Amino acid sequence: MNIALIGATGFVGSRLLREALQRGHQVTAIVRDPSKLAERPTNLTVVQGDVSQPEQLAEQLRGHDLVLNAFNAGWTNPNLYEDSLAGNRAIEKATEQAGVARLVVIGGAGSLYIGEQQLVDGPQFPAEYKPGATAARDYLTELRKNDKLDWTFVSPAIEMHQGITTGRTGQYRLGTENPVFNAEGRSIHSGEDLAVAVLDEVEKHQFSRQRFTAAY
Repeated sequence: MNIALIGATGFVGSRLLREALQRGHQVTAIVRDPSKLAERPTNLTVVQGDVSQPEQLAEQLRGHDLVLNAFNAGWTNPNLYEDSLAGNRAIEKATEQAGVARLVVIGGAGSLYIGEQQLVDGPQFPAEYKPGATAARDYLTELRKNDKLDWTFVSPAIEMHQGITTGRTGQYRLGTENPVFNAEGRSIHSGEDLAVAVLDEVEKHQFSRQRFTAAY
């Protein structure tokens, strides 16, 4: 498959890139700083791009089978909420303009439900993550209204960060609107195994115009 990957040097994006290349997909990595991708296997093309330039981005996306959006506006960004929404909206618009049918978006866990309440609205949700999580939740609400693209929104496990050292086991269980918990009551996953779940969805196409989540 010919995949355009936005955000290929980030925590999740770098793992998506590695998994896609190992599976033999042709990947165009659209990044702000191409120098961060020193290794260039034959099935990787690196392009300098910016989500704030949607017309240029549309041209860079043209001809791909799928856009994989791992855009992150930066957790320390003081305008994280606004920039996250603006970036995701620009990618969605550019994907449509490019004539690419499928869009897979890496979102957050904050929009998952425990009972009737989304995690991001709970009293125990960490304040430092709330702007980014709220932006991801609000963008999912917008994306659900898009009837032009064949989109999929991915919510990682509640615990999915660099401190999880499980690596790539290839193991996961799937959910849709609620977190997936293990026997210890934790919703946890490594970045490497999230990439496995996402690339499996890219290949199997199970969640058309739906959200899914994955965890151990």
